[in-house]
Amino acid sequence: MRVHWDHLFEDLEGQLASEWESERAALDAESERLRISRLTLRDRLRVLCSVGASTVIDVASGGRVRVRLQALGADWIAAAMIEAEGVRRSPTTRIIPLSAIRSLGVDHGLLLASLDGADADAAALRERMSLGFVLRDLARRRIAVRVFRADGSELQGTIDRASADHLDLALHDAGTARTIAAVRDFRVVPFAALESVQIVGDHVP
Repeated sequence: MRVHWDHLFEDLEGQLASEWESERAALDAESERLRISRLTLRDRLRVLCSVGASTVIDVASGGRVRVRLQALGADWIAAAMIEAEGVRRSPTTRIIPLSAIRSLGVDHGLLLASLDGADADAAALRERMSLGFVLRDLARRRIAVRVFRADGSELQGTIDRASADHLDLALHDAGTARTIAAVRDFRVVPFAALESVQIVGDHVP
């Protein structure tokens, strides 16, 4: 009879342990769902930028750009263009407003890793830099840019100034300096119309 009771208690203990484990797993799953529900796109981009993730970005014009993520700002990301195999060009960086991103393609491992979040304090200063701040720096340094607009059109030139929500662009041919003789026209471009601003060379914000 003692053996019978021992087996009974062992079964009951096993059932109780199993129920506790199931309850703990359910609580953990609910806690994880709640944590994920609070993640923002910026939280996930912070992780992807920190590891230099390769991604294909679908942008506002309907085009796709293959890039390696470099930095996250207040309302933009910096990304290095990945050229087709066998094609060698100067290093090219694009500043892409977050508002111009329609989707990002990443491999499943990075997709899951981005759910873990990253320390926001590690890049707190850079993440406070707005798109206008970065464009004003390009204007100050007189760096030639290609401006890609959301309608699919492009402009080439030098940013003369960047205000709160728009920039002034002096149009001139690629490879020429911004001189009075070289400038053929001017454009005022709202930030809302920008798909990206391309910088040729090793200039990274």
